[in-house]
Amino acid sequence: MKPEDLRNKTPDQLRDDLVALKKEAFNLRFQKATNQLENTARIRTVRRDAARVATILNEKARDAAAN
Repeated sequence: MKPEDLRNKTPDQLRDDLVALKKEAFNLRFQKATNQLENTARIRTVRRDAARVATILNEKARDAAAN
């Protein structure tokens, strides 16, 4: 996910994306615990995408509060 794409989304869409990413992260952790995870790099990507979405959400909230 690119930050430019995320900034064009509404806060509701971002929250939905964040929920989906957190669910995926949970599933990946579960697969890792049961030795079924094939692509271990996906965990890192999902964590970073979730952080990226959360950051954009906080920026939008901060800008809304300032106005």
